[in-house]
Amino acid sequence: METDKWGRRIRAFRKLKGRTQEGLAREIGISVSVLGEIERGSRLPSGQILKKISDVLSVPVEELTPPDELDK
Repeated sequence: METDKWGRRIRAFRKLKGRTQEGLAREIGISVSVLGEIERGSRLPSGQILKKISDVLSVPVEELTPPDELDK
């Protein structure tokens, strides 16, 4: 499933940067449950949420994007 790839990458970068789900969700203005759904792959992140995650984690959106999605 396409959403799994997004979620795994976002979770990996969040952990790499030492952030908790609660802290990241608060900083980007969404609930912990929404972030959890994104990380579990049951929800696709919107472009706006991706940009906020990118900004907070200081990671380019392209790095958060699964490699096979960059070709689309």
